[in-house]
Amino acid sequence: MTRFDHVGISVPDLEAATAWYCAALDLTAAPVFSIPGTDLRGVMLLHDSGFRIELLHRPRARPGLRAATALEAAGTLGLGHLCLCVEDVDGAYARLVEAGAGSSMPPQAAPRPGARMAFVADPYGNLIELIDRD
Repeated sequence: MTRFDHVGISVPDLEAATAWYCAALDLTAAPVFSIPGTDLRGVMLLHDSGFRIELLHRPRARPGLRAATALEAAGTLGLGHLCLCVEDVDGAYARLVEAGAGSSMPPQAAPRPGARMAFVADPYGNLIELIDRD
């Protein structure tokens, strides 16, 4: 059986990103790892529900896609955002913005009837969708 395991995000400051993601999304950091023979370091962040985010850092990494909105991100091939299913979109959105996330799309009705959604950007411009599928 195949299942989704994690999403990897390249960040400019591993320690600062680890602190932000752990505080903002209630994640726990595993030990930092490095790949021998390279300048790559990373850390796996774990949530009690089972989802994981891997933060990766290379000192000379170059910026890539920095879309301000999900629509803009969909205009460029590649990963555009990660999505978290939450029970309270408005509460999660407010908590993330208070933690330093940028507002990309305030909470509103999703295209799926009965669902709500919102988008924020982490401190590095990576888009995070919040959705309640109830």
